[in-house]
Amino acid sequence: MIVVVVLALLVALAVLGLVHWYLWRRLVRDVSAPGGLWRRTGTVLAVLLPVLGIAAIVGGLPMAVERWIAWPGFLWLAVLIYLLLALLVGEALRPLLLRLPVRRGGARPVPAAGPAAGAPDPSDAAAVGASGAAGPSEPADGPGAAAAAAGPASPERRLFVARTVAIGAAGAAAAVVGNGTYGVLRGPHLKQVTVPLAKLPARADGYRIAVVSDIHLGPILGRAHTQRIVDTINGARPDLVAIVGDLVDGSVPELGRDAEPLARLRARDGSYFVTGNHEYFSGAAPWVDFVRSLGVHPLQNARVELPGFDLAGVNDLAGTSEGEGPDFDRALGDRDLTRTSVLLSHQPVTVHDAVRHGVDLQLSGHTHGGQLWPGNYLAALANPTVAGLERYGDTQLYVTRGAGAWGPPVRVGAPSDITIVTLRSLQA
Repeated sequence: MIVVVVLALLVALAVLGLVHWYLWRRLVRDVSAPGGLWRRTGTVLAVLLPVLGIAAIVGGLPMAVERWIAWPGFLWLAVLIYLLLALLVGEALRPLLLRLPVRRGGARPVPAAGPAAGAPDPSDAAAVGASGAAGPSEPADGPGAAAAAAGPASPERRLFVARTVAIGAAGAAAAVVGNGTYGVLRGPHLKQVTVPLAKLPARADGYRIAVVSDIHLGPILGRAHTQRIVDTINGARPDLVAIVGDLVDGSVPELGRDAEPLARLRARDGSYFVTGNHEYFSGAAPWVDFVRSLGVHPLQNARVELPGFDLAGVNDLAGTSEGEGPDFDRALGDRDLTRTSVLLSHQPVTVHDAVRHGVDLQLSGHTHGGQLWPGNYLAALANPTVAGLERYGDTQLYVTRGAGAWGPPVRVGAPSDITIVTLRSLQA
């Protein structure tokens, strides 16, 4: 197993090195002179930026140090994706740009006097001889000139095209990542979803649950981000708040202060929390105790009866290795099957267990909606639903895109959200 992991890491590093060599070639070597300032600066960045990216992913340093590494390292990884995609588009366009006809200038001035009236100028002999007969001369920008321009491109033309593609790719990547970063730092938008439930009694019709997941407090997103989320939820005035895992990327001593605004969440029936896989990376038990101290109720394979329905929660699958994985029998096994059940479970893949236990609605996160396009296609390979509401048998599954971001503080094609899930009774 260790050998496989080591080999996988070596392959990943080799691919990363190859990609950066390609970027260096297109963005540095092909557009600059040897020994020039950009050649030297670009070469240094081609080595430094991937090192920062790897360091940001590996982590393990004091949070104060990680904050300095995370911003450039993670942002570069996002830029890398779209810079590579843009350059690949540029590769398709490069042959066309090199073959575009170039206007070679205007017509030559006519001499004031020639050897004899009507006689061809000796300087035009080559043009006349090329056709084998004296006749009307072809315009300078006519088919002949176009054919000449379609030949091998000059070094100057190649440099111009290389710089055009490089600047275009860099501009496109910067615009995409800049917009995606602004979307994350601005905070999640509020989304409304209505879920009809057959067994929900009429008295619970219109019950509103604020679903928030994947906040990912860490070296980039901190206390201000938590406060934005709390303000958004409180402004919606839900009946209940459900925090569906991946609250943090770090320990309580490092990030406890950043999570403190959760104590100001306001909902008639309180706030509830289940663990996500990232809680187990830094110690889930201390975080469970900490959120409890903030007035948020952890549901560890447990259930509470609320007016109109049962609310259950299971631990994340990542806790299995620590003997704290999801226990559906404990959370749901002895309940009244005539009552509506709503399950909080971080990963959408557990919906199959929810179906077997007769759950009416499962609320999940984990996928981030893919976070960075085209990551949504990869997320779909590992999750039954990437984002939104879908039905599996008699169970409905809703997956939020999450309120934060893991790694790069960037979202492209998957905006962050807090969802107000409104329960509707078919008996109302």
